[in-house]
Amino acid sequence: MSNEPQTQIQQIRLSPPGPSGAPALTKSLDSPGPRPGVWLTRLLVVGLVLAALNLRPAITSLGALLEEVRDGLHMSGSVAGVLTSVPPFCFALFGFAAPRLARRFGPGAVVCAGMVAITAGLLIRPFAGGTAGFLAASAVALMGIAVSNVLMPVIVKRYFPDRVGTMTGLYSMALALGTAAAAAVTVPMTEALGGSWRTGLGVWAVLAALAVVPWLGLVRDRSASSSRAAPGSAPAPASGLRLGRSRTAWGLACFFGLQATGAYITMGWMPQIFRDAGISAGTAGLLLAVTMVMGVPLAFVIPRTAARMKNQGPIVIALGLCGLSAYAGLYFAPAEGAWVWAVLLGISNCSFPLALTMIGMRSRTGAGVVRLSAFAQSTGYLISIPGPLLVGVLYQHTGGPGLPIALMATFLLPQMVAGVVAGRDRTIEDEARMRD
Repeated sequence: MSNEPQTQIQQIRLSPPGPSGAPALTKSLDSPGPRPGVWLTRLLVVGLVLAALNLRPAITSLGALLEEVRDGLHMSGSVAGVLTSVPPFCFALFGFAAPRLARRFGPGAVVCAGMVAITAGLLIRPFAGGTAGFLAASAVALMGIAVSNVLMPVIVKRYFPDRVGTMTGLYSMALALGTAAAAAVTVPMTEALGGSWRTGLGVWAVLAALAVVPWLGLVRDRSASSSRAAPGSAPAPASGLRLGRSRTAWGLACFFGLQATGAYITMGWMPQIFRDAGISAGTAGLLLAVTMVMGVPLAFVIPRTAARMKNQGPIVIALGLCGLSAYAGLYFAPAEGAWVWAVLLGISNCSFPLALTMIGMRSRTGAGVVRLSAFAQSTGYLISIPGPLLVGVLYQHTGGPGLPIALMATFLLPQMVAGVVAGRDRTIEDEARMRD
């Protein structure tokens, strides 16, 4: 896995033809899926890209209009902090359910349902009455995002086993593009549509609805939607792994959780920090977009680079140092160097595609990746929950961004340590054998 060959998808053994005459899938999450035909391969790529585009607009569009939403729903700073903590809470809660759902219904069907949930939540959220309704509709959308978050690495590992870095980079790049686009255009689009924050948030349901279409086609194809084991197939080797005893799994979980903490604080509060420094709302949204758009090229480059390295620790350290420099700049000269700090923070936030790549590299089997992805992401999101809430409380009680920025910089130090542990050249299966 440390030297990713750039070849066509390898031929995978197929089971005997099914009733329709098409080869049936050997239905196990532990083995790669059958070699997709040309149309199915293209549909998988389109589906991955469209799904990734929809994994963050629900959050960054809210960040760009957080002040207007707070005024419209009469939220205090603490309640707004709770609101920005909802995404990681939902990701943790529903992410744990993703492996079981994938085994029962197939990863393609679960991702399709996730896209439907995102569409419904984004459509209902702006027009729900009061804060409770807004939070409930947000939770529906975030539930769809959560299961899709966990299953993206699984689908890549299964159908593109020789291109983990490339395909992870592709959907990470699409994810960063969707994140940046929502941050950049939400405010001007809201103004163009009449100035109502409700319309500005609700319009993102259209993009989510588009993502449902290719996944409906994939669900109809058995080879992309099924996952249950065929009769006589061997049990998944990963079933005996105890991830709670794996240093690599915990390193990944902590690294993922701390980078998620920084990312969601950035998406939820960075525009407000810039606005407090005297920068206009539109420019603050553009600065957040710059931070997010840095992930577009880097989200493609970093996974490909990381997949060729035996140890990803040096990348972890480099990204962490960029983040520390950005927070120092935001603390001492937020307005004067705003564009520079936005760029550095964007580079630091590329820890997310690096974490996804390491998830795919730290297990030898598809079943192992399913379990490791669910463990690292769900546990990581649990770790990330207090961060945005603490920022909201600090904002309300200090009246400025100084302490929140210092807190964000502090989180980077253990993140770098955990990333070095997660980046070591070993797999969870290796650790299980060493314990035995």
